[in-house]
Amino acid sequence: MGIATDIEQKRREEARWRILRVCDAGRPIGVSETIIWRVLSDVHLPLSVSELRRELGYLHDLGLLEVEDEQADCWHLRLTAAGVDVVEYTAEAPRGVARPRRYR
Repeated sequence: MGIATDIEQKRREEARWRILRVCDAGRPIGVSETIIWRVLSDVHLPLSVSELRRELGYLHDLGLLEVEDEQADCWHLRLTAAGVDVVEYTAEAPRGVARPRRYR
């Protein structure tokens, strides 16, 4: 892997963690992908719409997110119980999600 590839991988992993945190903040209602996109942009992790959907799909495939209507123009997302456990540090974070170490 080259340096550019490593940086992109770290960026995706960080974005996935931030996506989970935003969805956690929106519990129990959930959040729209527009809100997630704005938060990522605000923390200097800008993604295109297709990049964002790719990461949302990845987290969905891991069973951490539910997508209400994938056919809609704007997706609405919620954490699954497994996603809550990852965010609350009661379950291991899967590879590919850059969850920071928990300090007590």
